[in-house]
Amino acid sequence: MAIIYPNEEGKTFDMDYYTNKHMPMAASLLGDAMKAMAIDKGLGGGAPDTPAPNIAVGYFYFETMADFQNAMGPNREQIKADVPNYTNIQPIIQISEVVVAE
Repeated sequence: MAIIYPNEEGKTFDMDYYTNKHMPMAASLLGDAMKAMAIDKGLGGGAPDTPAPNIAVGYFYFETMADFQNAMGPNREQIKADVPNYTNIQPIIQISEVVVAE
């Protein structure tokens, strides 16, 4: 699961809160079904001296879609309720399968 926060003019994002409070809280709610989590902090765009298209991207990794659904289902509203504590950005959610090229 990727939670993408677009870098939009006039929007705010508290990276300290996100990193040290929100993501650990979400991880504790998701429990052992979650295998890993990571955070991308946007530093820049593809061209020199351009802003990052996203302020941040959070990732939660699960073994199966069922594991994700079972862990997220009962905790979704509590996790979502914490979002205003660190941002006024409407996140984009993407569910993906990690594919490793050989």
